[in-house]
Amino acid sequence: MTTPPPHRAADQLDVEHRVVVPSHVSMSMLLGPADTVLRAIEQGFGPVVFHVRGNSVSLRGPAADVALASRLIDELVLVVEQGTPLTPDIVTRSIAMLTAATNHRPADVLAFNILTSKGRAVRPKTLGQKQYVDAIDSNSITFGIGPAGTGKTYLAVAKAVSALQAKQVTRIILTRPAVEAGERLGFLPGGLTEKIDPYVRPLYDALRDMIDPDAITRLIESGTIEVAPLAYMRGRTLNDAFIILDEAQNTTREQMKMFLTRLGNHSKMVITGDVTQTDLPSGVASGLRIVQDIVTGVDDIEFVYLASGDVVRHRLVSDIIDAYARWDTTQNHHRGSGAPRSIPRSTQEGS
Repeated sequence: MTTPPPHRAADQLDVEHRVVVPSHVSMSMLLGPADTVLRAIEQGFGPVVFHVRGNSVSLRGPAADVALASRLIDELVLVVEQGTPLTPDIVTRSIAMLTAATNHRPADVLAFNILTSKGRAVRPKTLGQKQYVDAIDSNSITFGIGPAGTGKTYLAVAKAVSALQAKQVTRIILTRPAVEAGERLGFLPGGLTEKIDPYVRPLYDALRDMIDPDAITRLIESGTIEVAPLAYMRGRTLNDAFIILDEAQNTTREQMKMFLTRLGNHSKMVITGDVTQTDLPSGVASGLRIVQDIVTGVDDIEFVYLASGDVVRHRLVSDIIDAYARWDTTQNHHRGSGAPRSIPRSTQEGS
């Protein structure tokens, strides 16, 4: 007796489809050097067979996968048309956007220019980063909260430089809490620049990616760019400025209130931080953690939460962040249940 083939849903049946790439789009740019982009597309759609001939791409496989792969190629064509070089990472991020429940198109995210500097464009690389940039445009105060490597500080500095170049503000103010010095910078050797340099170095690094180093020196000397520890913000009103508070998880509740109330007319504030990496003394609550409960619902303030999927450093950074999150969840579960923590074997044997 012959067993009938299993029933297959319509979207599982193999179909064929051909995507014709516009003649003005370079196939070498679309497929990547040594077809690296094509390989990434193939890896993202295992059941789909791709065949490239001339300026067309033929696809064969399950209907749902073919439809998604076709949309991906259309989006990548738009990205190439807008001058963004394709990489396997862009393919991976585009697939993630297409499969997520969102109306945002990859081309709208990946080809969005924040700033063009030194011959290259600064653009968001993930949907979360694009939402972060949009929030900065739409609000006077924006909080960017998320793990390391998600571009919180870098994109904020890019928006600040862009606003300065467009004459939307007259100065940029960059600040961080100098936690390790207890904000008592007078006890450290050297002038102010030498004292605060270790704390604001990441801000300088971002600036140097976008502005010529000689120009940065001139802008700092003229007061157009100010880099200072948080303690130096007290008692000031910051008008016509783009103000960035970095590493805000290391502020106290009082410091956060002090900083937010410095906001003057025609100014923007961006506050960035990672509430999982607080360096405050034990028992001191993070101002960044508390402020989320205090100002939620206040008009013209928005919180944007970035996650491991928004990490744009080495791919392992995202995996490490996820691994720590799983470990934290497990530890919190053990504490909540009252279960004893496991004792290392070496300790058991020595007891």
